[in-house]
Amino acid sequence: MIQKILIANRGEIALRIVRACRELGIKTLAVYSEADVQSLHVQLADEAICIGGPKSADSYLRADRIISAAEIADVDAIHPGYGFLSENAKFAEQCESCNIKFIGPKSKSIKMMGDKAVAKDTVRKAGVPIVPGSDGPIENETEAVKIARKIGYPVIIKAVAGGGGRGMRIAHNDISFAKEYHVARNEAEKAFGNGAVYIERYIEKPRHIEFQILADSHGKVLHLGERDCSVQRRHQKLIEESPSPFLSSDLRKKMGKAAVRAAEAAAYENAGTIEFLVDAKGNFYFIEMNTRIQVEHPVTEECTGIDLIKQQILVANGEKLSFDQGDIKFEKHAIECRINAEDPSRNFAPSPGTIGLYYAPGGHGVRVDSHAYSGYVIPSHYDSMIGKLICFGTTRKVALERIYRALSEYIIRGVKTTIPLHKAIMADPVFIEGKATTAYMEDFMSRTPPDLFS
Repeated sequence: MIQKILIANRGEIALRIVRACRELGIKTLAVYSEADVQSLHVQLADEAICIGGPKSADSYLRADRIISAAEIADVDAIHPGYGFLSENAKFAEQCESCNIKFIGPKSKSIKMMGDKAVAKDTVRKAGVPIVPGSDGPIENETEAVKIARKIGYPVIIKAVAGGGGRGMRIAHNDISFAKEYHVARNEAEKAFGNGAVYIERYIEKPRHIEFQILADSHGKVLHLGERDCSVQRRHQKLIEESPSPFLSSDLRKKMGKAAVRAAEAAAYENAGTIEFLVDAKGNFYFIEMNTRIQVEHPVTEECTGIDLIKQQILVANGEKLSFDQGDIKFEKHAIECRINAEDPSRNFAPSPGTIGLYYAPGGHGVRVDSHAYSGYVIPSHYDSMIGKLICFGTTRKVALERIYRALSEYIIRGVKTTIPLHKAIMADPVFIEGKATTAYMEDFMSRTPPDLFS
């Protein structure tokens, strides 16, 4: 039985894991950088160990120090959260070799689905639709141009080891392709240490819809519905909601079944996400699998009533899922806004600093996942997200009204945040009507005065 868990992360997700463990009666060990000594997860965990300096490369990305902390504190398992080492197959393998349970999929599955070319081939064989593209990495520019012509412009060039929108470029003809191909390769090499890229047809103005997967070690694989993540800036998600206002009941069933087949093909265990692009006609295509818990997992939790972090821990403990696909009920609509320390009026410039006053909204149907508080110093070394506001209700209209009200109550002084941006989006007719695609943010920003966000 798992009795103590090391949390190899920081911020709101680390705090979220502490809370889930406490409800399960499991002790926690927080590892932290020198910049996070005052973070809430460090204060609330049962034990805490500093593992290095403020930079991620000196702390949260140091697998050796995390493993050493786990051995010193005699923990049974490590929860990686999201980001950092959460999708690092080598780290998962190290945990396995040290007889420490990695709360996530097996290293083999992480490696398989982390290579996007291999992942595409795996799900294609399982009958899951994929975007037309190259069969694998393309190393030669001449060959790449031939493939791009065969696929048909526009095409998107993607890093094999990519993520977060890096190593991703769009080309509309042979001339632009030559330039973007080399830019994508250089970006990929700098960001991931792997310059390999592949090519896909570029689906214009699609919906980005992901399905939450949960699988145990006894062969049961379920999906917990979808999340619409189409509101993005530079391929980074800003708003997520469930259910998607775009999907019909039939399309939802087809995509859910396809998501389960994809996870089964990867021999997947624990929580994961199958991501799709959906065009205007309802054609859907697999794009990748995230082999970890997602930032936006609370949306699914509020729609289904299932605690995903607890389920991750129970599955890692070898337990069977206690419910079947037919038992999962989708009775609510939920919307999440990511609250980032950024200034939307200055092209989303980071806004680190000290929070003077922090007041989180409350009331029926309102959830705030955040590690921030009055007097908290936002470090400049990490992702700018300082919290997530999740609102839910019996209908989308109720959820929209509730999140607009909650955003109006949310007070964070001392730093710039995306709260005014989210409030403006929630009042925008295009979003209210459920018509937002991945092109929405560019259009929204072009027709919205910047001073509205100041």
